[in-house]
Amino acid sequence: MDRRSFLQIGAGAVAATGLGGIASALPAGSKGMDQTGREPVHLQYGSVGSGPLKVRFLGTGAADWKGRDERGELRRLSSILLEDRVLIDFTPSDADMLQDGFRPEAIFYTHSHGDHYNPSAALKLGPGRVFLGSTWVDRAREDFKAASAQTGLPVPEIVPLAPGDMVTVGGMTLTALPANHATGDRNELTMMYLIEKDTARVLYATDTGGIPATAARIVGIDPHEKGRPVTGIIMEATMGLGGDEDFRIFTHSSVETVLRTVHMLLREGRYTPEEGQHVYLTHMARTLHPTQAELDATLPEPLKAAYDGLEVRFL
Repeated sequence: MDRRSFLQIGAGAVAATGLGGIASALPAGSKGMDQTGREPVHLQYGSVGSGPLKVRFLGTGAADWKGRDERGELRRLSSILLEDRVLIDFTPSDADMLQDGFRPEAIFYTHSHGDHYNPSAALKLGPGRVFLGSTWVDRAREDFKAASAQTGLPVPEIVPLAPGDMVTVGGMTLTALPANHATGDRNELTMMYLIEKDTARVLYATDTGGIPATAARIVGIDPHEKGRPVTGIIMEATMGLGGDEDFRIFTHSSVETVLRTVHMLLREGRYTPEEGQHVYLTHMARTLHPTQAELDATLPEPLKAAYDGLEVRFL
């Protein structure tokens, strides 16, 4: 299928599904359980706030972005700031996007790749706590100790998470979800997160090749085991349109992967966005995407390419 045909099919499918009028007809359900039978842990630091969920994209690029490319395009490495209080992933490339003196209540990491995880950069911010996967927490603690010895800055509390574990912090609840991604540590289970505040339920899915079944069931978007729908989606699209046969297909998603996922969730009533709400793409590879202007002009609805500094509010 060529690019033009795919775009036409994508636009037609969204029009047939209808973004605006499906939320009221959907049943509410349970959050879902850890598929190992383990009781999920709920850590609570403060209460959940009310009102829209504010998300600011600090960086939207994949690992091959190093400053501006030959076209003048700039994307920092993927990172988001939630409610001006909590970070998901952070590297030195994102530091200039924060105000001087900013101190996050917490940093959540998806995995240990260097384009998402940098202990020295984290210590300079002085986070209250750091949350990351239990499968690599011992290694992370050693990394932070080494960074502390170099910088002279204290090591924050480092809290391990397993799939299904929930943390209430910064007025939000974040639930750890298993991702489909691999690192140099074959024992490391990489993570995505469900972010909840008031009525907002936003799925933040990077880095991952599609949405694993266990993650879908924990969130409640698996049509075989329904729970509450999500109201927002931020998903990686490392590969651009026509990139489905790229070698990164085992651990990353393409624009086509995201669009098909969104169509299915809309059709099954598992995604109920506010009318006109976009699905935001992030973690875009420099070599596999056109410019922001070209993305804005060609991406099929409801997809939109996020950019560094973009702020979105989800209901």
